[in-house]
Amino acid sequence: YRASDVVAPRMVAIERAWHNKDFETFGRITMADSNQFHATCLDTYPPIFYMNDVSRSIIRAVHAYNEWAGEVRAAYTFDAGPNAVLYTLDAYAVEVCALMLKFYPAAVGSDDSPYISNVEFAKEVKSYKLDDALIAAVEATGRVPTAGD
Repeated sequence: YRASDVVAPRMVAIERAWHNKDFETFGRITMADSNQFHATCLDTYPPIFYMNDVSRSIIRAVHAYNEWAGEVRAAYTFDAGPNAVLYTLDAYAVEVCALMLKFYPAAVGSDDSPYISNVEFAKEVKSYKLDDALIAAVEATGRVPTAGD
């Protein structure tokens, strides 16, 4: 069913969103498609578990961020593995990165270079003040910042 009835219309919709610079639609389709892929993996026998607890916490954090913002500002996708790929617009890149570094800090004793290779961008991210309500929204998902996750 997915291959015959879902994929083709989603491809048309996501291409249209891309060309129209419609991040809201692009993000919603991207996240829905990622979720459906992993649901399909869980529906096999035996089930296939690609995501882990950290993966699922990133999903909750992104949804909390978008709800706080009142719009889709970030989107996630997970391919065949536990590592998130995040999409955002330039206008929100520093904010999204600051949020991720707050809740998913680098391993103890390391700097943020495993996550950010652009020195100037890293400075912007480190100096960015996250809104207290946003921090509370992500904390409400149960995420506790844990170094090296």
